[in-house]
Amino acid sequence: LMTSGSPAFAQWVQTNGPYGGDIRCMAVSGTNLFAGTENAGVLLSTNNGTSWTAVNSGLTRMYVYSLVVSGTNLFAGTYDGVFLSTNNGTSWIEVSSGLTGKHVWSLAVMGSKLFAGTDSGVYLSTDNGSSWSGVDSGLTSRDVRSLAVSGSNLFAGTFFGGVFLSTNNGTSWTAVNSGL
Repeated sequence: LMTSGSPAFAQWVQTNGPYGGDIRCMAVSGTNLFAGTENAGVLLSTNNGTSWTAVNSGLTRMYVYSLVVSGTNLFAGTYDGVFLSTNNGTSWIEVSSGLTGKHVWSLAVMGSKLFAGTDSGVYLSTDNGSSWSGVDSGLTSRDVRSLAVSGSNLFAGTFFGGVFLSTNNGTSWTAVNSGL
């Protein structure tokens, strides 16, 4: 990129950590920055990454693949299901009732709806994770690694199956792979 004849460079500054983990995801809630790791659970920074603290009380394993904020709720998609913290990660409770796939690779929020992408499809919760139901009619690959929301569109990126779109809260899915 050139501006007025001079190159423009991105300005990045390395934070002090977090150390001890393979960072898989991040989320922000107010001034709190959360990092989900593959082997150190959830880490919290309240000072823009200058220092980090583990906030894992209640997590069964330290494999966190997705973090998402919905209001004052922080959800973690883990190797063992979905966990909820209502106190910025100080403590966690499992909220996986109805999930048959406990490997939760991705989470997404659309209004009051919470979606989980798992190794066995997409699940929907309308009660902050207390109960889940499968919403994956039309998915030809059930290993859903990523979810993204754009307006009323929900996208699912699958393992070796391509990208799928739902325009009805996951009730049905259509492959959108032209050009991939």
